[in-house]
Amino acid sequence: MIVVAGEALIDLVPRGTGGLVDLRPARGGGPYNTAVALGRLGSPTAFCSRVSYDGYGEALLDGLRDAGVDVAAVQRGPEPTTLALASIGEDGSARYSFYVEGSADRLFEAPDRLPAGTRAVSFGTCSLVLEPGASAYEKLMHATAAQGVFTALDPNIRPGLIPDADAYRTRFRSWLPSVTLLKLSEEDARWLGGTPRLWLDSGPAAVVVTHGGDGLTVHTRTGAEHSVPVEKVDVVDTIGAGDTVNAALLHGLSARDALSGTALAALGADDWTRLLRFAARAAAITCSRAGAEPPYAAEMGDMGRADRVDPMGEV
Repeated sequence: MIVVAGEALIDLVPRGTGGLVDLRPARGGGPYNTAVALGRLGSPTAFCSRVSYDGYGEALLDGLRDAGVDVAAVQRGPEPTTLALASIGEDGSARYSFYVEGSADRLFEAPDRLPAGTRAVSFGTCSLVLEPGASAYEKLMHATAAQGVFTALDPNIRPGLIPDADAYRTRFRSWLPSVTLLKLSEEDARWLGGTPRLWLDSGPAAVVVTHGGDGLTVHTRTGAEHSVPVEKVDVVDTIGAGDTVNAALLHGLSARDALSGTALAALGADDWTRLLRFAARAAAITCSRAGAEPPYAAEMGDMGRADRVDPMGEV
């Protein structure tokens, strides 16, 4: 079981251009997208969050169930669902304005225990910024790591939600001793002001950096770097692409029985290249359609079929 902990929200995606275009509601939130992508790829997955009783909240839970994600650990509340107003650039990149005051996911409380069979827990995005929920997720992260469970972190920086950048950067560094795999975008890395080497020295066994149209790179504690290019597609938008990378990495590592720091350290160049290629293909499919719509295993072609045995094997 891979547990994804974090927010679920509704993206309001514009249909067309201009200030008064129609908005299409779509299920979203970095952790939510990661959970859906994991479920669609075939990994046993559970979602750990707090979701509204409103109509949007019900739609979010339906999306998880449709992807085969276990929602037993989801807390509920009467507060409204968080909304994220997306704007799409000419290159398909997305920017967001958030409506978060008094929303349900901010009141998340750390659970006493994780779902049975948990092998990894993934954290990230708004849930680690907005209090009081941020402190609860942080508590869960440290407790998870203390139990020896694999932890993955994608900070997925949203500057507009962070009132004190320096305080957040300090807090981010405090998480690293409890992180096994750090994944972040090149843009996030610039904003945080560190380097993969500095972060590796603080705790993670590997750091994966996405470079938009220039591919993905993994940095390991041994000093090795392995990169793959993106798969070329006609980009509709990039919503959910990074979240799909998260899911593909965790799915591939789970299938390889590599959900531990020791196992990550043992992966060689071929292993990492195959895993990154798998993540790149999954993200490309997500970018080829509107909104966060990650692929199902059957859509991954030969790589998806090989994935049912070994996602990093020869295809």
